[in-house]
Amino acid sequence: MAGGTYTLLIELPEAIAPSIGALGSQPLDPGWYAYTGSALGTGGFSRVDRHRRVAAGEHDVRHWHVDYLLGHDATALRDVVRAPGADVECAVASELPASPVAGFGASDCDCEAHLAYAADEAELRRQVEAAYADR
Repeated sequence: MAGGTYTLLIELPEAIAPSIGALGSQPLDPGWYAYTGSALGTGGFSRVDRHRRVAAGEHDVRHWHVDYLLGHDATALRDVVRAPGADVECAVASELPASPVAGFGASDCDCEAHLAYAADEAELRRQVEAAYADR
């Protein structure tokens, strides 16, 4: 199964403070979030399908930081941007706006975080698309 790098575009219409594993309770403002991850293992982009199941409330296991965000009732997974065959997770994440949660999704690398925030969907989407275009 093919894999690569992906970015989830997540809408949050209200402020929340979910507990995010070892990161603890984290206040998140309403707006849009972009989580960048990799799906380079044998399952490929089936990882994105798993994220969709967590967001839909069909999968309760919380393994990654993003599971705690997607599993919250207030969030909605709106879109996925993919780069098949590309290992550009950290490069894409580094080009996106600052994260409100230090270390989110970056426990296995030296990045500040793999979660970006913007109040405006169109602006965040533009930045995500530009980050992928640069690859």
